[in-house]
Amino acid sequence: MTTTTFPSPTAVVTRPAEPGYPRVLQAVIRSEWTKMRSVRSTMWTLLTAIGLAMGFGALVSVSQINSWDTLDPTVKAHWDPTAFSLSGLFLAQIAVGVLGVLLITSEYATGQIRATLAATPQRLTVLIAKALTFIGVVLAVGLVSSFGAFFVGQAVFSAKGVGASINDPGVLRAVIGGALYLAAVGILGLGLGTILRRTAGAISALVGLLVVIPIVAGFFPASFNESVGKFFPARAGMAVFNVNSDPTSLSPWVGFAVLVAYAALALVVGGLLLARRDA
Repeated sequence: MTTTTFPSPTAVVTRPAEPGYPRVLQAVIRSEWTKMRSVRSTMWTLLTAIGLAMGFGALVSVSQINSWDTLDPTVKAHWDPTAFSLSGLFLAQIAVGVLGVLLITSEYATGQIRATLAATPQRLTVLIAKALTFIGVVLAVGLVSSFGAFFVGQAVFSAKGVGASINDPGVLRAVIGGALYLAAVGILGLGLGTILRRTAGAISALVGLLVVIPIVAGFFPASFNESVGKFFPARAGMAVFNVNSDPTSLSPWVGFAVLVAYAALALVVGGLLLARRDA
């Protein structure tokens, strides 16, 4: 008597479905947020930005109100208490921009970038997650800085009755624009850091773009500043938190768009280099 054997059915191995891109991006954003808030210097840098925005804005406001009685009537006619109170953003932008640089260059300095890219091989996803996380944090800090500096400055100007109200035309746009300006500067720093990968070089490039170039341009003829200088990133972007716009400057939203274009270009170039270069 013979026994007939039948082949056993082939086992079907099923792989778990890979998560979609939105879930991957969400996970990377959580990772970047954890890294950002776990570093003590991040909190101190953001607090420094708030202190510079409010403190320097208050000093400028006090200086301006002390000279109010001696000002020329023409100057008084173009008085912009909102811009004076937000002048501290010029210093706060350095703190925010440097933090944007450190967000990526610190990982290259410590070698952590290798672990980051090994965990998330999609390199552009890492950069996008860093940018989105940073924008959210800086917008929150920027709003605190802008509104705080505005109300402190207006409290100073109220001594002469020359302050502005948040409900005045263009004022709310200017105060919110201050926060948007800081966010754009932070992304510019992140882009430069991604391109250069060295903290010193990226910070030097950032300070050169935002501070040195406008100072040097001041020694050029007025015609140059009216035609070319207004497109420099800092001067263009600062138009968004001025109420009484300078006729020789860009309009608020056009100027902000120019600054965003600088930041976007730096981030795109940095992303292309990140995807092509070795970590």
